[in-house]
Amino acid sequence: MVPSPESLPFRPPYYGWLMLVGIAGSLWWWSRLARRDERLLLVWFAALVSAFVGGKLGYLLAQGWLDFDQPSPWQRLLTGKTVLGALLGGYAGVEFAKKLLKYPRITGDWFAVIVPAGITLGRIGCWFSGCCLGQICDHPHWWTLDDAFGHPRWPAVPVEILFNLTAIIGFAVLRQLRLLPGQHFHLYLIAYGAFRFGHELLRDTPKILGPLSGYGLLALTLAGLGVIRFHQRASAGRLQRATDSFAANQ
Repeated sequence: MVPSPESLPFRPPYYGWLMLVGIAGSLWWWSRLARRDERLLLVWFAALVSAFVGGKLGYLLAQGWLDFDQPSPWQRLLTGKTVLGALLGGYAGVEFAKKLLKYPRITGDWFAVIVPAGITLGRIGCWFSGCCLGQICDHPHWWTLDDAFGHPRWPAVPVEILFNLTAIIGFAVLRQLRLLPGQHFHLYLIAYGAFRFGHELLRDTPKILGPLSGYGLLALTLAGLGVIRFHQRASAGRLQRATDSFAANQ
């Protein structure tokens, strides 16, 4: 299991600093986009707030309710959060804000690059802070990483960093080739949800349903949301093309 916070050696708050860097970077980028439409800045703010709320609620559902039996439960509850919940909350916040503001255009293709970049920064913070660990391995291997107590572990954080860097490159290529426009963030939700579901089997997180953790169940929810929204947008696109074709032939 993950060591209690007070048993770990002190390390500077890398995660918090890098999170602030990520927020500042996304605000700078989104401010440039908002020159086209001032409503975009409100969409970004809604995404930020709802992602924080979703990250906290996701942690409480996945693990927080188990922390009352652990050392320093209130510290864990106050600091605990999860990317999975943040993605679910952020998605809901953006959709709500766009409807409230009557903003009709698609924003997901921008988020498909910004979000994995932010997660990468956060995971670098996790790496330096020694959190979000993989399971302990029986023997050290070339790919294992030692934790603060010298235990060889699955390199959970570097693997997730590699996944998100690959996603950034992949979506940059899709944008350059103009493939699947409007679907990039749905693809990310599907890919990251599937990745995290499998990766949870190798992470040191509390298992609540056989080999599954609460995070694994959240990952399934995330992937399912991506599949549903991908299908809905594809169906809407086919309907719009059929309507345009019919109108053109009248």
